[in-house]
Amino acid sequence: MEKAQLIEIANTEMPFGKYKGRRLIDLPEEYLLWFARKENFPAGHLGELMALTLLIKTEGLSQLVQPLRRP
Repeated sequence: MEKAQLIEIANTEMPFGKYKGRRLIDLPEEYLLWFARKENFPAGHLGELMALTLLIKTEGLSQLVQPLRRP
């Protein structure tokens, strides 16, 4: 996990679905778990960021990403 990825997770907005417009770090853990179980994460960079976001959330490290948010 690189700092650039953490910055992206803190600032990238979900481009579709129920939580469209929410930053990845603000997505509910249950939503990310649902993707991991049912849908699988989207292909490409977004899917990689979502998988990392799930890892961050399940390890209880969300508070480390919050200071990286841009206004």
